[in-house]
Amino acid sequence: MLRISLISLVLAALAAPLAAQVALPSVQAPRVGDVLGQVGEFADETLDRTSRTARELARDRLRNIDRLVRRHRDSIALDARGEPARRGELLLLDAEAGQLAQAGAAGFAVLETVSVPELGMSVTRLRVPSGLNLGEAERALSLALPSATIAPDNLHFQSGDTGSVPLAFAAAGSGTRGAAVGMIDGAPGRAVPVAATRGFAQGAPYPSNHGSAVASLLASQHSGPIRVADVYGTDKAGGNALAIARGLGWLVGEGSRVVTISLVGPKNPVLERAIAGARKRGVVVVAAVGNDGPAAPPAYPASYNGVVAVTAVDGKRRALLEAGRALHLDYAAPGADIRGLNAKGKRIKLRGTSFATPLVAARLARAIGAGRNWRTALDGEAEDLGKKGADPVYGRGLVCGFCKGR
Repeated sequence: MLRISLISLVLAALAAPLAAQVALPSVQAPRVGDVLGQVGEFADETLDRTSRTARELARDRLRNIDRLVRRHRDSIALDARGEPARRGELLLLDAEAGQLAQAGAAGFAVLETVSVPELGMSVTRLRVPSGLNLGEAERALSLALPSATIAPDNLHFQSGDTGSVPLAFAAAGSGTRGAAVGMIDGAPGRAVPVAATRGFAQGAPYPSNHGSAVASLLASQHSGPIRVADVYGTDKAGGNALAIARGLGWLVGEGSRVVTISLVGPKNPVLERAIAGARKRGVVVVAAVGNDGPAAPPAYPASYNGVVAVTAVDGKRRALLEAGRALHLDYAAPGADIRGLNAKGKRIKLRGTSFATPLVAARLARAIGAGRNWRTALDGEAEDLGKKGADPVYGRGLVCGFCKGR
C-alpha cells in the first residue's frame, strides 16, 4: 500500500505544471505487470531532472552576479547580503537633521537628498568612507544610526529574454480604453508609441530591446495611455532601487492607475516604502516573479505586500521551468511562444516572466477603466490550471490565455 501511495503522489507530481514542462523521454507501452515499476523509475528520473535544472538556474544566478560585479568594479559592488548594488553609496530613508550629522561624524558624506512627494518619502544618498567596502559601510552606518532605515542601492534585473528570430505579426488589441498604465523598465524604441517617456538613470531615456518588447505587449492589449520610466539608460548600475522609486513617483504623479514592473531584485527598504506609497494612492503595482528558477530567493518587487505577482506559461500552457518564485503568486499569463518588438521595431520571439506581466497589467487596467473591480474581473477570466483553486505554480489562474503579442 505504501508503494502504491508513493506512485500516486508521483503521478500527481507529473501532472503538475512544473514537471509537465520537462521534455519527457519516449516510452513504449509496457505490459500491464510492468506498469508500476516503470512509472516509478520514470517519475524518479523526471523529478530528478527538474530538481537538477532548478539547482542549475540558482547557480547561474550567482555566477551572473559574480561576472557583473567583476566586469563593472568601478560602479557595482556587493552589499552585506551579497546582493549587487551601486558602489560606494548607501541610502538613508526620511533622514532627520540629527541623523545626517551623526552620519557625517562617522565619515559618510551627503551626496544629495531626493524628494519623492508623490509617494510621501525622501531619500538621502551617502558616500561611503574611503577604505570601507559596501558591506562594511552598511554595518558601520547601522551601528552609528541604529534607529534609521538604511539601504544599499540594490540593482534590479530585467526578467526576460528577447530572441533574434523575426516572427509573423499577430496583434491582439482591445477596443476597450483602459486606465492609464505606467511601465518601469528600459525605454521603448520609436516603433512603440507611448504617451511619455522619462529617464531616471544616466543616459536615459535610451531605447532597449527589453523595454520595447514589454511596451509592445502592453500596447497590444491596452488602448489607454502608457507612460514609461526608463531606469536603465546607459548606466552600468541602472535599475537601482532609488531610480525605480523616483520613476514610480513620477508615474503616480502623472495619473497612472496601474504600474507594471518586469524587473527582479532583492528586498530593499527604499523600494518597499515606494511601493507602499503608491498603493496608498490607489495604484496597483504588477510585477514579474523572474526567471531564476524555483530555487532562487523570493523575487522583489513581486513579493512586496499588495503587489500583483505574475508568472508565465508557454504556448502549451505549461509553467516555464525557469520561472522564479515570490512570497505570494496571483496570476499566470503567456510568457513564451509569443512575439513583440525590439528597439529597432523588428518582431521577435520572447520568453520570460517579463512578458507575461504587461499582459496581466493591461487586463487589470481595462477592468479599472470600465469601472469594475479588477480582482473580480481577473478572477472571472482566469483559467484554473494545475491543482484546483489557487496554487503556487499558476496562482489564481491563467489570464490572457490566447494573447500572442504583436
